Amino acid sequence: MTRLFMLYQDAADWLEIRTTGLLPLLARLTFAATLLVYFWSSARTKLGDGLFGLIIPSDGAYAQIFPRQLEAAGYDTSQLGILHWAVTVAGTWAEFLLPLLVVLGLATRLAALGMIGFVVVQSLTDLYGHGAIAHDETVGALFDRMPDAMILDQRLLWMFLMATLVLKGGGWLALDRGLSRLATPRQSPAL
Repeated sequence: MTRLFMLYQDAADWLEIRTTGLLPLLARLTFAATLLVYFWSSARTKLGDGLFGLIIPSDGAYAQIFPRQLEAAGYDTSQLGILHWAVTVAGTWAEFLLPLLVVLGLATRLAALGMIGFVVVQSLTDLYGHGAIAHDETVGALFDRMPDAMILDQRLLWMFLMATLVLKGGGWLALDRGLSRLATPRQSPAL
């Protein structure tokens, strides 16, 4: 039995050594395949009109990010303050840039950490700003038989992808790897 366990352990060690960059690469590809277009589509709805749309968000952007405050202001965005504007613009930019950085594997750990923060804020806004906390089927529950609740089930999986990247980096084919190789001085061969 000990021999069998040793063979298993040797095989596991061999696999671990040769695939260290595979899991983060797969996490980035999974993110690209399932969430990149979701986040970019959401961000596009927040852009204002014309050339200055990146710094002058749409009214819908405020409705998505500050639903209760906008309602209290009578849906007049001019009644909201500079902080509301700054958070809305920063959130819109983050929704474009952080997913792009994750997919490219550039500043991967920092971008994934930013995405975790973004998803936490998004979830809290959905729960308390949009009132999803009142709907058990939307919130869901962990360790139940239903794996499709929008908040707990789905976003826990999103966070797992991002946590993998925070802990492991971008993996194979990440721009981080290429840039670190360029930045590392090469040793001259000894004569």
